[in-house]
Amino acid sequence: MNNLGTDVVVAGAGPTGLMLAHELALAGIDVVVLERLHERTGLSKALNLQPRTAEILQLRGLLDGAEERSFATVRDGHFAMIPVGYDGWDTRFPFQLGIPQAQVEEYLEERLAAQGTKVIRGAEVIDFVQDKDSVSVRYRTDSGENVLYAKFLVGCDGARSVVRKGLGVDFPGVDGEGFGVVADVLFDRIPDGVRKQWRTMRNTGEPTGATTFKGLIPLGEPGLYRFVYGDRASRPADLRAAVSHDEVRHALLDSYGETAKVSEIRWASQFSDAARQAEHYRAGRVLLAGDAAHIHFPAGGQGLNLGVQDAMNLGWKLAATVRGWAGDDLLDTYEAERHPVGAQVLHNVAAQLGLTPRSHSSRALRAVFADLAALPEVSKHLSGMVSGLGIRYTTHGTAHPALGSRLTDEDVATEEGPLRPSTLFRDGAFVLLTTTPAHIDAARAHARSPRLTTQLVTSLPWPAAEAVLYRPDGYACWTARTPTR
Repeated sequence: MNNLGTDVVVAGAGPTGLMLAHELALAGIDVVVLERLHERTGLSKALNLQPRTAEILQLRGLLDGAEERSFATVRDGHFAMIPVGYDGWDTRFPFQLGIPQAQVEEYLEERLAAQGTKVIRGAEVIDFVQDKDSVSVRYRTDSGENVLYAKFLVGCDGARSVVRKGLGVDFPGVDGEGFGVVADVLFDRIPDGVRKQWRTMRNTGEPTGATTFKGLIPLGEPGLYRFVYGDRASRPADLRAAVSHDEVRHALLDSYGETAKVSEIRWASQFSDAARQAEHYRAGRVLLAGDAAHIHFPAGGQGLNLGVQDAMNLGWKLAATVRGWAGDDLLDTYEAERHPVGAQVLHNVAAQLGLTPRSHSSRALRAVFADLAALPEVSKHLSGMVSGLGIRYTTHGTAHPALGSRLTDEDVATEEGPLRPSTLFRDGAFVLLTTTPAHIDAARAHARSPRLTTQLVTSLPWPAAEAVLYRPDGYACWTARTPTR
């Protein structure tokens, strides 16, 4: 048994754990990622990056690499399979980026390795013990058991999280009533009427009966599609059971008829419409993020994105705490800010499931809702929920319309010419934009954290403001008003 030491242990090398590790390493934090699997699965799983996730990656200079691996740009989102647009939002990315989860994980792991941090694979967390100063994490590898001592442990280890169970944190919610199957299939002959490119959510999925549904999404490779089907009123005895390829073939035949000719089924898995959220995201020196903190039906394409946004919120706060630049009060804001966001996602997913056309009245309700969703104001509200663009954090102090809002990355004017603000966030520091040099001097003199980037501008997009301070995750946390004369 080996005794090693580090600042933070991250359990789980999915998108959430890798993004969190990236944020910590960027801040100079010593981080170890423990992953139970010996190798990445290579399974596509989640397929999209929402607009807010694209903005987050852009802040760190990660988006270009993700775009290189993407296979589609999708101009709209959906709510209960009803398309909703991003037109009303001030964002450089009014679209979803089609990219398999496997590619997101591979890219983030590569960037993490470039920072000098590697994932320890085949390392299964068994249990842990925490005291007021540290956490000892016991894990198993092929060569035996080890104990790793750290200042903090973060469970990013999925829906069946060992870390969450070890904490004894309640995971309240509802058991699933129905199920779905997701599979990647390669067609010799694509079914009649099916799109060959993914550019919109229209006609990619639809109800097929009172409680059943189906959908096909092209995955960029000729003939390769994501096939989703299921029944909201039928739950299999064992959701962990393997899905046979014969079952998938029969479902394709039932859904699309003899026009569908399949040559290969690359993988298939079941999921349910269970919804649960951890009662707390933090207990002492142990925290939860991603699916370890919340699970839900994959309606609206929110799951991976919710986890990555958890990681972005937690990363800079945990780094500041480890460095001693901030106390527990800052780290507590992770749960205070992200738990309501997770709850809202579970709420909107439940609403989407409520639009299942089970009866004459529910079909009428869905039709009326679809009409409402076509209205610009409603479409903006719904797309803001599923994309993360609508998130606004509560701030304290003088009220100003900028406070709590996300950086929209509108160019600002400087003496050297136009500047895209997102380029100032690459090293994960706070960013101060100001028209007055005095604010730069004051900020540098009073900053508790040395991680501060300042930029003198000739104008700001916000009214009556001569300075705006942004957190490392791109949300405005302080403003200085222009003095009245």
